Amino acid sequence: MPFPSERALPSLRNVPQGEWQALADRVLEPNGYYLPDWELAVDASARGRSNASALVARGPQQRLVAMLPVVSAWRAWKLPLPTLVSADPYGDLGTPLIDAQAPVEAAKLLLQRARSAGGRAIFLRHVVPDGAAVGALTAALATEGLAPTVLRFEQRACLDATRDADELLRDALGSKKLKDIRRQRNRLAEQGPVGFSLAQTPADVKRMVEIFLTLEASGWKAARGTALAMDTGDAAFIRRATVALAAQRRCELIALHVGETPIAAGVVLRHRDRAFWFKLGVDEAFAKYSPGVQLALELTRHLCADPEIALADSTALPGHPMIGPIWRGRLAIGDVLIPLYRNDPVVALTVAALTARKRIRDPARRLVRYLRALKEKRP
Repeated sequence: MPFPSERALPSLRNVPQGEWQALADRVLEPNGYYLPDWELAVDASARGRSNASALVARGPQQRLVAMLPVVSAWRAWKLPLPTLVSADPYGDLGTPLIDAQAPVEAAKLLLQRARSAGGRAIFLRHVVPDGAAVGALTAALATEGLAPTVLRFEQRACLDATRDADELLRDALGSKKLKDIRRQRNRLAEQGPVGFSLAQTPADVKRMVEIFLTLEASGWKAARGTALAMDTGDAAFIRRATVALAAQRRCELIALHVGETPIAAGVVLRHRDRAFWFKLGVDEAFAKYSPGVQLALELTRHLCADPEIALADSTALPGHPMIGPIWRGRLAIGDVLIPLYRNDPVVALTVAALTARKRIRDPARRLVRYLRALKEKRP
């Protein structure tokens, strides 16, 4: 088996959930997708994402001070290299959980644990290169004469939720576009009263997640086979995760209705002062009324009115044509390679292999993303 062997690290399921959650509560940089109730649900049944390992670091009195779900480079890309790769949590964010109380020391311990497991590098997928977590790892590396390498850099839409929503929407869309959206909403109201609902309790979330799954599987995602409801493991994961997180006020579902008929729904995670918009499902029979846009505006107003939320990450594709014009903030996202030894040829091999892979795959992926974004714009 390609090394480092994942058997050298514990399974995610063996990490005490109470300790994991306690670390998440005092984390340096939030990541809703690495909350235990989310990632454990992913790990239990999500297609292609289960059975990850846990890179954990413990400080004085064996306190958990850093954690990163990981897989081997072989499992991630079929590369026989001793590189640990952040596990895919189904949301495009792989920020490690690092204790805010002593972040650089925690980062050092995480690097040491990776070395003891046989790792020669750590590859972080979808992180904020200038964020606090990468900053702590960079500072820890600097004490050893090492530095990270950013291999990919993009920007995706985010929301400054500290602003007044109406002012923010006017600045983002302009009066003409807002007038067009209001006209669409008025036409939609001819079909029945238009309402916005929010599910926050476990019971309400349990009911609304079924609405979300139905809507997401009603359109083009079903044709492509990517809707969550089309895979029993994916459906089980989202049902388990949303209800468990709702019990801790860390998940809410939003929906737009015409009369009693839901026409758009979305899943939002909450971690510390951040929100993360996971996915959107719409009824394409109402596409001409832009239900996805209508829901995005209602979500914007909801998050801006919430004093606990400072930033919302769309976790959408860069340049997404629906959310990008509405949420005009931009969050830098990239892939970061963390070397564990000086002048290590494994680092160079990893960079070369991933660069070659990127050159082959990127043109095709850009086309797929463009076509997907065009379809998502239709609602």
